[in-house]
Amino acid sequence: MEKIMKDFFLFLSKNKFFTKLAKKYGLRLGASRFVAGEKIGQAVEVIKELNKKKLAVTIDFLGEFVDNEKEANERADNSIEAIKAIGREKLDAQLSVKMTSLGFDISDDVIMRNMRRILDTAKENNVFVTIDMEDFSRCQRTLDIFKQLKSEYENVGTVLQAYLYRTEKDIEDLNEYSPNLRLVKGAYKEPAEVAFPEKKDVDENFKKIIKMHLLNGNYTAIASHDDAIINFTKEFAKANNIPKTQFEFQMLYGIMPERQLQLAQEGYRMRVYVPYGTDWYGYFMRRLAERPANVAFVLKGMFRK
Repeated sequence: MEKIMKDFFLFLSKNKFFTKLAKKYGLRLGASRFVAGEKIGQAVEVIKELNKKKLAVTIDFLGEFVDNEKEANERADNSIEAIKAIGREKLDAQLSVKMTSLGFDISDDVIMRNMRRILDTAKENNVFVTIDMEDFSRCQRTLDIFKQLKSEYENVGTVLQAYLYRTEKDIEDLNEYSPNLRLVKGAYKEPAEVAFPEKKDVDENFKKIIKMHLLNGNYTAIASHDDAIINFTKEFAKANNIPKTQFEFQMLYGIMPERQLQLAQEGYRMRVYVPYGTDWYGYFMRRLAERPANVAFVLKGMFRK
């Protein structure tokens, strides 16, 4: 049943009709639990509250799969606006970007121009930027762009997904760049030809790449709500004398907030992924696909006064 629900929500995440409908009617039916509003001002207030609780943040202006240059440039402007807000308000926050919202599928010229605009502003404001990983078809080109940008900027990292067979090799290939990486399980529907179909195999690969990246001496963000993965990381770091300053845990806004506070109180760097914007639908559906139990929160939100 869980697999059926996951496939169902992943199917909905790519439905253009529902995406347009979601933009029109705003953050309703429970999405506000996971999305910090539609405007940067609303997101800033959420970040301030999280920072007060000793929680760091990475902020993401939602959107993906832009197919025209004007909209890609506007999305880049939104990211730049967010960076300036982080700098102006002196927030403990970083920025995450999806390159398909910035011209990735249009041309190399558009995406590289927008990424450099973002990274230049981020450098001026001392803000770190993470390039999100998207589906498998875009993986290699994403890493190629990351390598190019990493040779020009220090304040940039990217994401690797544990469910892909290729990720162990990617960890090895990227090591020469001393990369700051966010490691995740992966949230897209991929064929068995490129991704582990069984959860247990994904979990084992997740542990393997966490070990590899930490032992390489690189900064590692472990993005997971799975206590088994979190506890594995804590025990491995302790056993191998890896300092808490070399890694952090990341979780999504609205999911397991008590656990987030607990990790921060234990002295671990805990970062909350805070999305905002009107183009929230695809993101929201993938969160439901990752953890179908989240549907219960949505149903409560529908009927709560």
